[in-house]
Amino acid sequence: MATRPNKSKSRIPNSFWRTLPKPFFALAPMANVTDSVFRRMIAKYGKPDVTWTEFVSADGLVSAGQKRLLPDLKFSEKERPIVAQLFTGHPDVMMEAAKLVARLKFDGLDINMGCPDRAVERQGGGAAMIKEPKLALAVIKAAREGVGPKIPVSVKTRIGYYKIDLEWIGFLLGLNLPALTIHLRTRKEMSDVPAHWELMPEIIRLRDEIQADLKPSERTLIIGNGDVENVEKGREFAAKYGCDGIMIGRGIFGKPWLFSGDTSRSPAVRLKILLEHSKLFEKTYCITKTGQKPIKNFEVMKKHFKSYVSGWDGAKELRAKLMECESAAEVEAVINA
Repeated sequence: MATRPNKSKSRIPNSFWRTLPKPFFALAPMANVTDSVFRRMIAKYGKPDVTWTEFVSADGLVSAGQKRLLPDLKFSEKERPIVAQLFTGHPDVMMEAAKLVARLKFDGLDINMGCPDRAVERQGGGAAMIKEPKLALAVIKAAREGVGPKIPVSVKTRIGYYKIDLEWIGFLLGLNLPALTIHLRTRKEMSDVPAHWELMPEIIRLRDEIQADLKPSERTLIIGNGDVENVEKGREFAAKYGCDGIMIGRGIFGKPWLFSGDTSRSPAVRLKILLEHSKLFEKTYCITKTGQKPIKNFEVMKKHFKSYVSGWDGAKELRAKLMECESAAEVEAVINA
């Protein structure tokens, strides 16, 4: 269990976080979902207030495998402000990876301390950090030193590992983070239970108690995550529970226009955007020089098909045909047919 720190003693540096509206909306980091291609689609059709990359291994970025991972950190100017999310259980690795984030000119660095994936936890990152607050502190300090004073370091976590543990949240709030994203479930709960939004008011009170010496406008921004499917529901939750921002994850599947607030799209428009997405994915990740492996397999694109193609007569049959496609040209042929 983390020891709750004393009240905040230092001012949180200004950054882009202080320029955001309230409530603001953020795109959740999801591996092989919020890749650079999908983020470009989102920036075009419904840009959020803050964009996150998919989460990336800091260990991989400072190894011989860096070249394979760098495409995950590619971004366009239209995505700003954009935050790179990394995970690791090694402070020295985080420092070197953070220097790379600074060189790539990201607006912020976020540390993943909530992912329940066992491969991530075996590296000491993700939700494993919840059980190791001293190590978490060392990783945060290393990240801050690596990016320097001009790039803010934030954290995304859960409300506990085996059980709800607000001591852990209090520990993080004592570190003067500019923003803290909280997935309102424990690691053990995964996504199998409703998110505990009823805890958000208590978390806000905890922040205000720990950071009582700071002006309200200078305190850590709290971002709620879990069971928010669209902007309308996000605004409702923010008003009801008092958080500063809302992060949306699974709701974005097949809806790059989600953050525009307009969720209605005709089947014809959905298929047009799906094809555009497929072609851009293939061009970016699958077409390589002779003898080189593709950066990503076209199979990754298929996880979007179910969400793009649903809600109308014949969608099931069309989706089944799309799932057999191995290229954007085949997708186009199926749609045109």
